[in-house]
Amino acid sequence: MTRQEILSELKKVISPYTTNKELLESIDDNTDLIADLKINSANLVDIIIDAEAKYDIEIDYDSADKMVNVGNCIDVISEKLGQKQ
Repeated sequence: MTRQEILSELKKVISPYTTNKELLESIDDNTDLIADLKINSANLVDIIIDAEAKYDIEIDYDSADKMVNVGNCIDVISEKLGQKQ
């Protein structure tokens, strides 16, 4: 999967957890999940669980800890997808 394909799918995963749907449409690698999208830390765990299910991957604690902005989320998902092949 390309970064753009992952981003497109990631938006769908994040959408239920943010109230700012307009900002969600224009997110990029630097968008912070907590500061910009106003996602609380409990919902970050839900996003990680949803991403694991969506991409059929397992995200370990260290990788999950990196998932604070969109770019890092894409990096972690891409890395885990690469490990599956």
